[in-house]
Amino acid sequence: MRPSQPLIRGLSALNGALGVAMGAFAAHGISDPHPRELLRTGAAYALVHAAAALALAARAPWAALSLTGGGLVFSASIYALAFGAAPVTGVVTPVGGVLMILGWLLAGWSALAWRE
Repeated sequence: MRPSQPLIRGLSALNGALGVAMGAFAAHGISDPHPRELLRTGAAYALVHAAAALALAARAPWAALSLTGGGLVFSASIYALAFGAAPVTGVVTPVGGVLMILGWLLAGWSALAWRE
C-alpha cells in the first residue's frame, strides 16, 4: 500500500508554510536570541524537507512521507521550545531527526531502483 499523494503533498505544504511563517516571525517578531535561533533552525529544516518531500512524492512516496513527518515532528518540537514549552518537549526532536534521516535513506534506495 502506497501513501496517499494528496496526504503527502498536503502535509509537505503545511510544513513549508510553517517554515516560512516561523522564519518570518524569527526575523521580525522576536528579539530574544535563543528562541530566535530555535525558530530559524526549525524553519530551515521544515523548508528543506518540505521541498524534498514534494519533489519525491510521486516516485518515492515512503521517502516523502518520512521526510514530511520527520520535518513536522522535528520542527514543531523546536517551535514549541522556542515558545516556552517545557524542556522535556525536546525529547521528541530526535524522533523527527531519525524520520528525516530515514527519509533520505529511502530516497537513496528508491533512486537506485528508478527506471526511466
